[in-house]
Amino acid sequence: MKIIVIGSGAWGTALAISAARSGRHDVTLWARDPAQAQAMARARDNARYLPGIGFPPALAVAAGSPLGAAVVGHDLAIVATPMAGLRETLSVLCRGQVPLAWLCKGFEAPLGHGPAAVPAGTLGLLGHEVQQQLWSDLRVPGPGCGVLSGPSFAQEVARGQPTALVAASREAAVRNALVDAFHSPTLRVYANDDVTGVEVGGAVKNVLAIATGLCDGLKLGLNARAALITRGLAEMTRLGLALGARAETFMGLSGLGDLVLTATGDLSRNRRVGQLLAEGRTLAQAVDSLGHVAEGVYSARTVAQRASSLGVDMPITQAVVALLDGQTHPSAAVASLMGRGARGEV
Repeated sequence: MKIIVIGSGAWGTALAISAARSGRHDVTLWARDPAQAQAMARARDNARYLPGIGFPPALAVAAGSPLGAAVVGHDLAIVATPMAGLRETLSVLCRGQVPLAWLCKGFEAPLGHGPAAVPAGTLGLLGHEVQQQLWSDLRVPGPGCGVLSGPSFAQEVARGQPTALVAASREAAVRNALVDAFHSPTLRVYANDDVTGVEVGGAVKNVLAIATGLCDGLKLGLNARAALITRGLAEMTRLGLALGARAETFMGLSGLGDLVLTATGDLSRNRRVGQLLAEGRTLAQAVDSLGHVAEGVYSARTVAQRASSLGVDMPITQAVVALLDGQTHPSAAVASLMGRGARGEV
């Protein structure tokens, strides 16, 4: 199989390494920046995001050519941009040209300018909703789209440490292509047709990880962390069901699995943001110190807005938004959650 991974950040690079390592596929890692691509091709690693992890022989690096032309001749395209770049990337690809999946997790913020701008008045959209909006005029059905998600840190995947992911698409051919591309002795890929559920899990867990990082930074204890994770899973599930997802999806890899990893792992950027805010850093200082994108910072408000439009109660998410917007401080955010009235566990 010929695979192209569009975007040379940590996660895109890690998956490209993993697919190429098997020796069964020819993999191209496409970078927007020609200088970065040249540096990676010369050093045979991604020194900026995954230093010290060498590229397998089957991994090629490309840049500079128009993206639409670069995809030609490949059997599968993987979009490894942040959520903010998904719309722009999809807008320049030839519609229906090749089976395609994205890796980004979050709700799209309704901002932007130019041909790839989010339409005015649009609530934050999941990845498959962005794709449907952009390609709604596609008269001839293409090979389909999907999402690859689940509990995974890029460093561990790149090093070949055991990991499990979920490939979600409404088209069996796309699910099968993703499994064939990435399933290996160290990376298990499970198929799922609940795209909405998989994407909601991937989006909301980042916001909840900020809350658990706040909890850990304030040294509130393991009891508090367990309560936040459990009640956060309930929030995630409520929103997913309101959007048409299946409840059982949230007990799987993209729901509970990704939430536990992101809320407790020391490699979690979103959790680290919460910890830094608890230590008294400003949001700008916290984000600048990461060197990577923390999707929860950018999608928290859109998660809350989408939930509000559906009448879904998400108090943890709302507390995170208030904290990120500077409307409250860490200890007050925790107090507001603990001070809510008693209710049944639903």
